[in-house]
This record gives sequence, C-alpha cells and structure tokens, in this order.
Amino acid sequence: MHLALFQPDIPQNTGTLIRLGACMGVPVEIIEPCGFPFSIKALRRSGMDYLEQATIIHQPSWEAFLGDPARADGRLVLLSTKAVTPYLDFTFAPGDTVLLGRESAGAPLEVHNAADSELVIPMAAGQRSLNVAIAGAMVLGEALRQTAGMPASNGVTR
Repeated sequence: MHLALFQPDIPQNTGTLIRLGACMGVPVEIIEPCGFPFSIKALRRSGMDYLEQATIIHQPSWEAFLGDPARADGRLVLLSTKAVTPYLDFTFAPGDTVLLGRESAGAPLEVHNAADSELVIPMAAGQRSLNVAIAGAMVLGEALRQTAGMPASNGVTR
C-alpha cells in the first residue's frame, strides 16, 4: 500500500499525511511540483519528529511517478469529489496506491485518466469536500483494514 500526493499545495497537510504514513507504516509519495518549496523545514511543524521515521518517496513529476516500478504492484486509486463509487464499497488490494489531488484544484484530467479506480467519500448534502489529510486518513484506514495491513498494537495500554 502507498499513499501519494499529487502536487500538494499546503505544507501542513503534506506534513500531516507524512506523519500518517509513518504511523501506519505506509510509504508516502510526493509528486512535484508542490505549491511550496518541498523541504523538511517546510513540513517540520505538522510532521514533527515523524518525518525521520517516514518513508518519503520524492517524485519529480507525474511522469516519473507513473514510471516508478511501484506502479506495477497494484492499482492507482484516486480520491475525487467527482467520483461515484463510495470508498466503503471498494475492495482494496495490498499493492494499491491511494492518490490524493491538490487541495486547491483536485486532480487534472490526465490524472483521472490514469487512475484505475476513482472513489468518493460520501458527505452530507450541500458539502463540497473534506480536508485532504482527513480524506487520506479515512480511506487509507479502510484500505489497511481490508488488506490486513494495519500495524500491530504499539504496546500502549489504557
């Protein structure tokens, strides 16, 4: 399982999703160009000390991302407010890459065309979209649950 961010605009969301990847044991791919100078410094506040624990794969372009050998292992699953298939009705596979579009503009047509599947998160009537980090966490959690990829307990007790 991979989590990929297509040309992210907001460093705080990117850092939060990298932290999610670290905590879930999932590589996070950042597809350039970003809407901010991509650096550990830009992500430090939201990513905290998890940045060093995360597997971050920097993709210099959409073409480089598509050509990465990781794409051969599974499907490209795009989250989109324009999709019709609810993410809870989709069957994930361990090699899938969950792809998130830009906060400001979503994903362009070429990204939609490259996706093997497009999923939507159902919301209350009249609402447009969730924060990209929240959407990524919801769908990645379901994908890991379905594929038995959720990390084992870290030993924390209540």
